[in-house]
Amino acid sequence: MADSENDQQLPAALRRERMLALIDDHGFARVGELGETFGVSDVTVRADLDELDRQKAIRRVHGGAVIRSRHLRAEPTFEQAIGASADEKATIGLLAAMLVQTGQSVLLDVGSTALAVAESLVARVARGELADVVVITNGLSIALALEPGVVAGGLTVIVSGGTLRPQQHSLVEPLASSMLRGLHADLAFIGCNGVDGAFGVTNVNLPEAQVKRVMLESASRSVVVADRSKLGQVHLGTVGALAEFDALVTGPAPVTATPAPGRDAVAAVAALTALAAPGRDAALDALADALDRAGLLVITDPATAACF
Repeated sequence: MADSENDQQLPAALRRERMLALIDDHGFARVGELGETFGVSDVTVRADLDELDRQKAIRRVHGGAVIRSRHLRAEPTFEQAIGASADEKATIGLLAAMLVQTGQSVLLDVGSTALAVAESLVARVARGELADVVVITNGLSIALALEPGVVAGGLTVIVSGGTLRPQQHSLVEPLASSMLRGLHADLAFIGCNGVDGAFGVTNVNLPEAQVKRVMLESASRSVVVADRSKLGQVHLGTVGALAEFDALVTGPAPVTATPAPGRDAVAAVAALTALAAPGRDAALDALADALDRAGLLVITDPATAACF
């Protein structure tokens, strides 16, 4: 394992991500070798490994660590993620955008679900329902999607600094958090890869999880936006406990029919909700007690959105 001078300056979250990738490649790595590779002390390596072990990514063994499951699942690109659960994400975007009021400031995360929120915010501006809203994002694609709202005069968009994550079009550490820590927004919409009763909100990528955490801490109210495939899932990077969020916006239960064409957006969401199979939502049922204990409002339709 070759030494890398650049790794000495890596933020802890990014160092752990690369450390995990290296362990995954080799199956096993020694503490001393990891210290040489990343230019840090054995004490720091052990602390990193303890954190990765706590996250269930590796297993500590004498002298080093082994991967718990070889070959980490590849993270889909931004474009690939857009195609997954597209209708549900569009519904989530509609519901999340309903929570924003004129004059508010909003932290908007990265990802395909956040893109749906951005598109719905622009639609509300176009309909004259929103004005004077400031949106801060670390997503380049999100900022571009919001641009029509800027042209229309209803939105002001601020893009954080940071280091570009290729294929995700997001800005992460180093530098991404420095600007965000100097802000305090009314609302934060945070995407994720997992929502679990015990482990809370988690994300597959450590640098992005760190930025999400800063967004969570920098808003008066925080909302996790996640399609139903994320419910019950746990991933490496911890964003926050369920109790740190105010609401979960997710899609309605699966439906077997679609609303008639020509209805407006809110009516379409209401129709989808009405068609949902009553009482049959295993993913959400499994989380129900934890969400209730955490005090989260679960938003799946316009009626529950109005309660936020």
